[in-house]
Amino acid sequence: MIQRRLGAALGVIAMLSACGGGGDGSSGGFTPTPTPTLTLTPTPTPTPTACSVRDRQIWAATQLREWYLFPETLPATLDPAPYVTVEAYIDALTATARSQRRDRFFTYLTSIEEEDAYYASGSSAGFGFRLSTDTVQRRVIVSEAFEGAPALAAGIDRGTEILAIGASTASLRTVSDIIALEGSAGVTNALGASTAGVSRAFRVSDGATTRTVTVTKADYDLTPVSSRYGTRVIDDGGRKVGYVNLRSFITTADPALRNAFATFRAQGVTDVIVDLRYNGGGLVSIAELFGDLLGRDRFASDVLSYTVYRPEKSAENETRNFRSQPQSIAPTRIAFIGTSGTASASELVINAFIPYLHARAALIGTNTYGKPVGQIAIDRAACDDRLRVIAFATQNSARQGDYYDGLAGKVEASCQAADDLTRPLGDPQEQSVARALDFLAGLSCTPIAPGAGAQAFRGGPARFELLTPERPSTAQREAPGSF
Repeated sequence: MIQRRLGAALGVIAMLSACGGGGDGSSGGFTPTPTPTLTLTPTPTPTPTACSVRDRQIWAATQLREWYLFPETLPATLDPAPYVTVEAYIDALTATARSQRRDRFFTYLTSIEEEDAYYASGSSAGFGFRLSTDTVQRRVIVSEAFEGAPALAAGIDRGTEILAIGASTASLRTVSDIIALEGSAGVTNALGASTAGVSRAFRVSDGATTRTVTVTKADYDLTPVSSRYGTRVIDDGGRKVGYVNLRSFITTADPALRNAFATFRAQGVTDVIVDLRYNGGGLVSIAELFGDLLGRDRFASDVLSYTVYRPEKSAENETRNFRSQPQSIAPTRIAFIGTSGTASASELVINAFIPYLHARAALIGTNTYGKPVGQIAIDRAACDDRLRVIAFATQNSARQGDYYDGLAGKVEASCQAADDLTRPLGDPQEQSVARALDFLAGLSCTPIAPGAGAQAFRGGPARFELLTPERPSTAQREAPGSF
């Protein structure tokens, strides 16, 4: 079975698609809008050795040769014997495309059960916070905490600095020492396995106060649009500006986005801030819905995006036109807030509006990650294996899609801004939101330099970037920095 998805990309993050690599549903059958599904011949009933490492490696290589977007980069032959895991063999097969920055660990093996749970409701196990690190100053700060998860319940929220981590209060190690000895990977290791019931002690600073708190990881569902700051109408000197922050392109984002845009439409909003600063991607169907909600003034013949497979798979190519929704608005200007954590489906939405709004659509913050490709999902249920294969590219109506180095060099307007961890998301005084409001008001700003890759804005002494493990879970791919 094959599904398409556009997912995340940060460090070793990937982009999903439900029938392609951009994120449109998986075998759970929860795609909110109809999406074509490619089907393979069903896998025969496995023999006892069908799920051996070697058998799974051979199966993965077969799928890559069938569907990989860059077949010319695959080695003619590659003996799987020296590779002790399926993942290591996949990395070796895709090494050439990776060296060319076209597949930065976007092709990978994951669990069907884990991925279905995340895309259905954002389900994962963890503390429920997102972390940013500064390895130069050896600091870790919470960039976001999720509603209904353990961290926020313990009073840990955006701006809280984590000073020390330990399995217990008696074994606390300072973050400075951890990073000095092990780098950012040491912080990831110190946080423990992504398993409900794992506890960690933290010494944290909330500015004026320092305290020690023990937090236990639990299963929780990610709220895609925060109930605290995910959507609001900002009064900017008498001008109404709609603000919406989408954490991840998952199924439950559908009603949340519709509700947000219904409010914007009722209040006559035509200037919009779309905050995707930490959004690594997800389901293509939600990205298409987002485009539709911003496209009330688009004709039904206007192209939102093209999906393009390799030449011998061109029968699978798709053209997606705009489909106005009852909640859609017709924006005059859009300010997209992005960072190096903005990838895949997020970039698809931003790219879609460049040919229509030109300099009236701007990128605010820093350059995006650069992932103009998506994966299909090929399942082998007997082994709980889902192979995500980069199989298609996405393009806007002008056939622009070559943004492997991020969108800063492609957008016609941009403004540098820092991710201001001292203020809540959605706060008009938070630096990225403030620069977005300036752009919408027609004020000048310093553009984001193109060709900088996914570098953070160095607007001050701190160099905070989202913490990303070497082998991220599905949740960490789509919600970068989450633990």
